[in-house]
Amino acid sequence: MKQTIALIGIIACSIGAHAQSSNSSQTVTMGVSSTIELAFTGSNNAASATVNLNFNTVNDYANGVTSSNQELKVTSNRNFTVAVKTSGTHFSYTGSTSPAPAMPVGILGLMIASNATGGTIASPFSATAYNSLTSSNQMLLNTCTAGNSKLFAVKYKATPEFAYPAGTYTVDVLFTATQL
Repeated sequence: MKQTIALIGIIACSIGAHAQSSNSSQTVTMGVSSTIELAFTGSNNAASATVNLNFNTVNDYANGVTSSNQELKVTSNRNFTVAVKTSGTHFSYTGSTSPAPAMPVGILGLMIASNATGGTIASPFSATAYNSLTSSNQMLLNTCTAGNSKLFAVKYKATPEFAYPAGTYTVDVLFTATQL
């Protein structure tokens, strides 16, 4: 009897040592597209509040008027650039002078107030001086780094001097972020 019991014990151990297994695999595919978004931080969308540059004193006309910082953010999954231009070659005019005066957009300058995009400021723009805007695309920031909420801020300075009559002069400034 002792031999039979020992034999059964050996068989049981042998079965446990040859355990079976099975594997399954599955491929997961993600469709990732290039994506980029440019927005003003104050409104969190592509349009921002109007920037008002009011000329009230002789000093304003002689030295120009500057805006507060206008902050924008770019979110992109690829490196990018930022360009700037105006919507036309002249400001549109609302007022009582006829014919309407033709104020060129070149009296409006732009300066980079801050840059946390990882990119470089494109010449002729700078962080220390205003550069005149034009109706043609001008590179503003080069080789900016991909990421979430890459911030930069600009300031405007208008210097029409004493050459234009009273009224309201308006132009749109367009920023374009483009992936590399």
